[in-house]
Amino acid sequence: MSKKLKVNVSNNFYQLPPLLTPGDKVIAIAPSGALKETAAMTAGIEIWRSRGYKVELGLNYDSSYGYLAGDDNARREALKAAWDDPECKAIVCIRGGYGGARLLEDWQWNLSSTQPKWIVGFSDVTALLWSLATVKVASLHAPVLTTLAQDTDSERMFNYLETGKLQPLQGTTWRSGIASGLLLPANLTVATHLLNTPLQPDFEGVILALEDVTEYPYRIDRLLTQWRLTGAFTGVKGIALGRFSRCEPSLGSKSFTVEEVLRDRLLNLNIPIVADFPFGHDGANAALPVGHRVTLDGNEGKLIF
Repeated sequence: MSKKLKVNVSNNFYQLPPLLTPGDKVIAIAPSGALKETAAMTAGIEIWRSRGYKVELGLNYDSSYGYLAGDDNARREALKAAWDDPECKAIVCIRGGYGGARLLEDWQWNLSSTQPKWIVGFSDVTALLWSLATVKVASLHAPVLTTLAQDTDSERMFNYLETGKLQPLQGTTWRSGIASGLLLPANLTVATHLLNTPLQPDFEGVILALEDVTEYPYRIDRLLTQWRLTGAFTGVKGIALGRFSRCEPSLGSKSFTVEEVLRDRLLNLNIPIVADFPFGHDGANAALPVGHRVTLDGNEGKLIF
């Protein structure tokens, strides 16, 4: 492995892929669910192209195999082709859905002969972002192609990919205190199913950033209880909560609200907790770099990069 491509496996540093420059080649792949929103994908591609990027569609972008965008081998080959392409500088995921973890069975990131590149996405793409985190390579939790046109903060994503800089995010303090660590964003449901697997990164000293969508409060309770029972929160220094959209209880049911569940399951961890950050589904999805050192200021309600 050349010195240029050497990965520092210390928990203190992640390897950053090179920043992007308009004119760079970007490949769009579908690592999870089959494409449904063709018009939304096209709109997302046009946004990237309007910034000057050369966007190419991956091998399986319009494939389907049940609810998957092709079988596991097809999706794995699409990821491999994009990752190994020396001209490709970023891999943009087309949509989430389900299936990212399946293609990562027996997967090894090629870091000896290929320069790391940005992988961009969220929701089910958590599986890819966390897999890269296990080898200490940075990535970006940010809109997929099919949500980009509806996002109100896409400029933030491009600003980070091109300059490496981000403005702080403002949230609402639930538990005060100040903690610093490496940022680890995730969809809560996807992340919970990665616990104690080879796709789980080291949690020691991290700031978790969690969001979810279409999960009833009792399901959020079940997920967070799984984290508690496995001891997964041990070593976590702080938690930033994004949007838990469409997670309301059924009308007329005797249920806690999702906020009540989150407070019940998290506040007694005795670490800073800040909620209402503008990331997740159904709204502004602020770019969150995986492996970036941040400070979660529970006194001021800020996430500082």
